[in-house]
Amino acid sequence: MNISPRALRFDDDCMWVELEDGRTIGVPLAWFPRLLHATPQERENYELSRRGIHWDAIDEDVSVSGLLAGRGDATHPARTAA
Repeated sequence: MNISPRALRFDDDCMWVELEDGRTIGVPLAWFPRLLHATPQERENYELSRRGIHWDAIDEDVSVSGLLAGRGDATHPARTAA
């Protein structure tokens, strides 16, 4: 199953991705530190593709499948509590 993004918007704390099947996914910006620390202009400079969203200026890629699975930034391993 391949569900593509149709639109994207941000508020102060979240990224909202509208999917072609009519669903909208909201995820905290804290899941994606590069987006969290990006300027509003950098966040708005994205490209939608069949599989996700790409921000060239901040070197960020977010897949729809990752969002649907509840995954955030995968470039750093998750820390575990002691």
